[in-house]
Amino acid sequence: MAARASRLLIALLAAAAAAAAAAAAASRAEVESEAGWDVAPPDLLFAEGTAAYARGDWAGVVLSMERALRSRAALRALRLRCRTRCAAELPWEPDPAPPPSPSPASGAAALRDLRFFGGLLHRAACLRRCLGPPAAHALSEELELEFRKRSPYNYLQVAYFKINKLEKAVAAAHTFFVGNPEHMEMRQNLDYYQTMSGVKEADFKDLEAKPHMHEFRLGVRFYSEEQPHEAVAHLEAALREYLVADAECRALCEGPYDYDGYNYLEYNADLFQAIADHYIQVLSCKQNCVTELASHPSREKPFEDFLPSHYNYLQFAYYNIGNYTQAIECAKTYLLFFPNDEVMNQNLAYYTAMVGEEPARSIGPRESAQEYRQRSLLEKELLFFAYDVFGIPFVDPDSWTPEEVIPKRLQEKQKSERETAVRISQEIGNLMKEIETLVEEKTKESLDVSRLTREGGPLLYEGINLTMNSRVLNGSQRVVMDGVISPEECRELQRLTNAAATSGDGYRGQTSPHTPSEKFYGVTVFKALKLGQEGRVPLQSAHLYYNVTEKVRRVMESYFRLDTPLYFSYSHLVCRTAIEEAQAERKDSSHPVHVDNCILNAEALVCIKEPPAYTFRDYSAILYLNGDFDGGTFYFTELDAKTVTAEVQPQCGRAVGFSSGTENPHGVKAVTRGQRCAIALWFTLDARHSERVRALGGAVTCSGRGPPPLLPSPVSLPGSGLDVKEHQARIHRDSSPSMLSPWSHGLVRPGPSSLLVNGAPGWGAKTRNGPGARLPGWAARQLSAQR
Repeated sequence: MAARASRLLIALLAAAAAAAAAAAAASRAEVESEAGWDVAPPDLLFAEGTAAYARGDWAGVVLSMERALRSRAALRALRLRCRTRCAAELPWEPDPAPPPSPSPASGAAALRDLRFFGGLLHRAACLRRCLGPPAAHALSEELELEFRKRSPYNYLQVAYFKINKLEKAVAAAHTFFVGNPEHMEMRQNLDYYQTMSGVKEADFKDLEAKPHMHEFRLGVRFYSEEQPHEAVAHLEAALREYLVADAECRALCEGPYDYDGYNYLEYNADLFQAIADHYIQVLSCKQNCVTELASHPSREKPFEDFLPSHYNYLQFAYYNIGNYTQAIECAKTYLLFFPNDEVMNQNLAYYTAMVGEEPARSIGPRESAQEYRQRSLLEKELLFFAYDVFGIPFVDPDSWTPEEVIPKRLQEKQKSERETAVRISQEIGNLMKEIETLVEEKTKESLDVSRLTREGGPLLYEGINLTMNSRVLNGSQRVVMDGVISPEECRELQRLTNAAATSGDGYRGQTSPHTPSEKFYGVTVFKALKLGQEGRVPLQSAHLYYNVTEKVRRVMESYFRLDTPLYFSYSHLVCRTAIEEAQAERKDSSHPVHVDNCILNAEALVCIKEPPAYTFRDYSAILYLNGDFDGGTFYFTELDAKTVTAEVQPQCGRAVGFSSGTENPHGVKAVTRGQRCAIALWFTLDARHSERVRALGGAVTCSGRGPPPLLPSPVSLPGSGLDVKEHQARIHRDSSPSMLSPWSHGLVRPGPSSLLVNGAPGWGAKTRNGPGARLPGWAARQLSAQR
């Protein structure tokens, strides 16, 4: 039997070798004809593109970089097709049940091994025939990083601009920026592109967008806008695209073994250990697809429980369109991952009551999700086993994994490690609290004195007078000054507001964003300058608006003696007008108490510095244009939003300035008669969050007669960028491009609650495992109050 088994193995090896040899001659032609990708490898084409850039051969840059992108995409498609086809043609055959107690001499175990390795050899031969010579497809780690960073688009946006292909330049720049959102130079390039005549918002497209993520974000946007039919269509499309992307990601994991640097020099493993090491690496890569598919460049962290969240959104969206069958199916599918979710079980009970017990019982979870979960759990069992036995670390990307999947010994080990970490963390925390308390007690008084001493820098302009400082205002980092602008300038700016402002402008179109008893009208610097350039308002008034805001910025920077420059974060000239018929028995504020860079929870006496708050704002200022109205007093409070520490009565030319943090909660009392006008300014110390339209507004002030704005330049690349003189004709003209950033389409508001309201699923508070909820009332108010 052993001899027969040996002959079988030899025959299998010979067959595989013969098949490989027979296909070798045709493999190159097969690759080229089947894959349809450029014969030149991506790394060579990328190198040719960079060389062309260095010598200013812009057409060569375009040709080489476009071919490099196509070559890499075709290589990826080829790998996917070959691995998918070979897996379909040569699936692993289930091993027939072995005898209960095979004797070592029976050779049954050897036959099983031979069947396994025979299938493996045939699969390898299939891949070899399909892929062709592996050397032709080897990409260095450095090159892969360049493509992941979207570097070819960085070169392309300059080259396209040079050869006057503006639409492609915009798309390439936007594609690079989406993958590198912190790149200030590319952001400036995009700002400039927005000012150019002929550039449309549709030109700002991500050429590397992932279909599943695009559909998901669209679905969530429609969901949050309470358009369930559109939400369902896009979320279902997102699910389909996700499963395709997951299959592709997993197939690409079946590559060569990664020795992690020079470890291959010391690597020493027998046959089965080597197979196990490689297979565990492949499984770990496949599990990591969960994180990769849930990631988006605009987010610091991946979406948590990304795949289950689709079913959470869908169950409630289907409920809203009256499709209880699909609502039940999606709810049950979600419960596959979180079977103990109380809210979802309540929803399921409600849906079941709507359709009846018997029909509901016949509806099961989606088969694709069941298969996904079963496969994932089997992979996790193997990975945790390898962690337990071989010490190969595995970090589970999912929060829904049942505890029983983890070996008990590993559970105990992890529990012990967590307890030790918690204990050490608590001890360190207690020690740090003691130190902080001592330091705080000793420095509080000196810090207050230091702040007061540091304040009081020169006011720079003649006629500006210091009216109240932090000591008089009972706080820190506060100032009130008069005479910032003249009465005539106040009147001119007030006339500009009433002529140029749009109802609700600056407040996402809401005419009464803070109170139904007042109407808001606002205008930004850029809009005022554009209207002035178009002759719809006096250009002199628009220039005055621009110059006055710059004047306030310089005074704030000087008075608070800031070492870092202040940048505009947002500028807004706004008038709030009392609605006469809405003043009876009025008890609300014109603007509730809030903090400018965090979400104030007055009841808990905390301010949460995280989005959606404008956390990057550091200083704020308000320049008043008039005082001929009733109410509208500005006031500072403690964190409780009740204890008033100081009040400021608006009047023409008076400005109040303060730091934007928790030390300065503030609000505005109700305007009960007349119109209160002011310029509200927010500043940041971080240039990355400077007001983009400010630079564009500066260009508009030139009215087409001054020097052009900076043209795009290559970012982190060799060369000196674009020739400004060469493109004088492309300076911003009378076009009015949208100032909305097309790359910043985030979730409009948090997702569904899935909570029962009056016995039916509602849109209330957030569930533990749900995709999110409306913000609590106080948080929503504070978000609105930021502007």
